[in-house]
Amino acid sequence: MSEIETTSALRVRNLRKSFQEVIAVDGIDLEVRAGECFGLLGPNGAGKTTTVEICEGLTEPDAGEVEVLGRRWASDADALRQRLGIQLQETQLSDKLTVVETLNLFRSFFGQGPTPGEVIALVQLEEKRHAKVVTLSGGQKQRLALACSLVGDPDLLFLDEPTTGLDPQARRQVWDLIEEFRRAGRTILLTTHYMEEAERLCDRVAIMDHGRVIARGSPRELIEDLDRQGKPLTELRARTATLEDVFVSLTGHHLRDE
Repeated sequence: MSEIETTSALRVRNLRKSFQEVIAVDGIDLEVRAGECFGLLGPNGAGKTTTVEICEGLTEPDAGEVEVLGRRWASDADALRQRLGIQLQETQLSDKLTVVETLNLFRSFFGQGPTPGEVIALVQLEEKRHAKVVTLSGGQKQRLALACSLVGDPDLLFLDEPTTGLDPQARRQVWDLIEEFRRAGRTILLTTHYMEEAERLCDRVAIMDHGRVIARGSPRELIEDLDRQGKPLTELRARTATLEDVFVSLTGHHLRDE
């Protein structure tokens, strides 16, 4: 992995983006520290996907500044693409290619990185090496999508709802992989609809609603702040508060209902 020149892997300042009359991102500030897993949470329509797409260089902002790994998309796009790993919410892979053919293709886009075989081993798909994508289960496809995001040995990894639609066992397998990436010193920006996932994986989170960041901190800090406020949530009296309770208190939404 190449050296990160700054203690902040990602800085966002006063970011704004509208689509006709809809304000998707309304002047947000974010900072993701090098080496941490940062969660971006929010109900559907909160603006988190637009924010991530701007940070990935896929969408142009209307206003604001984005600095990724000490660089800017306007002047350093080619260099940045070599240092980022991106797993989209729905990564479209060719059904007719095998697992190893898919990774050979993605590896060809980068000047350096592990071999496809090394990444296949990392995501535990050795037995499916020569299987076509169309034959893979949902969990196996998600692990392959993760593998595709790792073939360039990225300094910063964007994971957009990487476990959506997976059964509990497959979800926990992906969690184990993400935790391994974090232990290896990778910086991760994660969006998720699962509060348990954010509590387990994220060092810090930001909660978005209506295009704005309405809370930020570690999951434990946000939960303790809810306790200090003494929110009148009757069900909390019989159990320990969770990040889900924080989310409901701030947004009025249950993510599982989105």
